[in-house]
Amino acid sequence: MNIGKLGVFHFLDTLSAPETAALAREVEQLGYGALWYPEASGRNSMVQASWLLCNTTKLVVASGIANIYARDAQATASARLALNEMSGGRFLLGLGVSHAPLVESMRGHSYSRPLEAMRNYLDKMSQATYQAPAPAHNGEMVLAALGPKMLELAGAQSDGAHPYNVTPEHTRRARQILGPNKRLYVEQKVALETDPQKARDLARQGLGFYMSLPNYRNNWLTLGFSEDDLAGPSDAFLDAMLAWGDENQVRQRIEEHYQAGADHVCIQVLGDLQATLRALAPTRQE
Repeated sequence: MNIGKLGVFHFLDTLSAPETAALAREVEQLGYGALWYPEASGRNSMVQASWLLCNTTKLVVASGIANIYARDAQATASARLALNEMSGGRFLLGLGVSHAPLVESMRGHSYSRPLEAMRNYLDKMSQATYQAPAPAHNGEMVLAALGPKMLELAGAQSDGAHPYNVTPEHTRRARQILGPNKRLYVEQKVALETDPQKARDLARQGLGFYMSLPNYRNNWLTLGFSEDDLAGPSDAFLDAMLAWGDENQVRQRIEEHYQAGADHVCIQVLGDLQATLRALAPTRQE
């Protein structure tokens, strides 16, 4: 897929449908290769993708991630093929197991053995029946993966991985597990803010929801952060999770992910969205 090296991650459920279309068009015009969006308690991920694809012409639209508990494997396989047939191969399917609160309390499913659940889901997708016209290009499929086992599964049964809330050190480890021929599409939070206190306040706010989720906490601990770092959270932890400073400082963190093995980095802006997207736009570097 022509995803480029730099993309944008945004919580589109905070915007109206016309606003999401306008943002997608701006992201495309600024030269970013992809627009990533999550799925939680708002719009259906596949409906969101259809709207964004209809309102753009070359942008890759990427689910980051579509929750496997939100639809069965047949529905996901069909949606992937249909969206790529209708868009000329511009839909990237990012799949994940999500988190226990969003699976059990919200959807009424059991969250036990998520790795096995993902493996079984992928197996069923590969066996799905599809009787509409086939797309010329199926589009890529990547897995939301943090730990070694899910990264191994991503390398074995998909096109690669989409890690979230990670550091360049995690990117380096993920590349080693995936090997050289799989895709590694990494999310990185950014803020064009040179005041340390304001930047860390943005990081604290942006990370608040994730701090209690075991998937992320366990991964952060394996990266060398302590329980005290997470309890604070400490300045060192906040600085590691948010690339802040001037344009050059933010670009340097993005470059560290590339040097560690990332094929693509999608930036999640904390702060002034439009100003930051314009400042970091790939078109400014051409």
